[in-house]
Amino acid sequence: MRRQTPAYRQPKEISEEEALARLTKLCAGAEHCSGEMLEKMSRWGIDGETQARIMEYLTEHKYIDDERYSRAFVNDKVEYCRWGRRKIEQALYAKGIDRDTRNAALDAISDETFVEILRPLIAMKRKQTAASSEYEMTTKLIRFAMSRGFTMNQIRQCIDNAEEYQEDED
Repeated sequence: MRRQTPAYRQPKEISEEEALARLTKLCAGAEHCSGEMLEKMSRWGIDGETQARIMEYLTEHKYIDDERYSRAFVNDKVEYCRWGRRKIEQALYAKGIDRDTRNAALDAISDETFVEILRPLIAMKRKQTAASSEYEMTTKLIRFAMSRGFTMNQIRQCIDNAEEYQEDED
């Protein structure tokens, strides 16, 4: 037997005007994408026709711009989170950003930039990781870098040239 959701947890009916006011306030405070707004409206129980009208208003008045959002998202994830291209691309996909917009934002970041980000991460991880052989160490470093979204080519560049990089730091 299924339990009913308590009344205080059931979504309250939201009018089009109230939804528009909430979303414009939200978008004015921080960068958001259209996928996030559509998801919010769906949770609020707003029908598709009303969602389309609200989305049209938000895009016309530049509250939402997926290209601008993608550029900001990519820059933040590269700068602060130290993510690789693949992880960023997957996160943008999950947010409903189309392929062309994702690629345009990601193509603005060069492959060399990703390698420069990965190099100190690999060096730090190497110091923190215990391994019984160089093979095991390399495997662990590759797994770590791939989990951060870097490509195998970028990982190879950093692992193969790790000795040169460590000499430069000393």
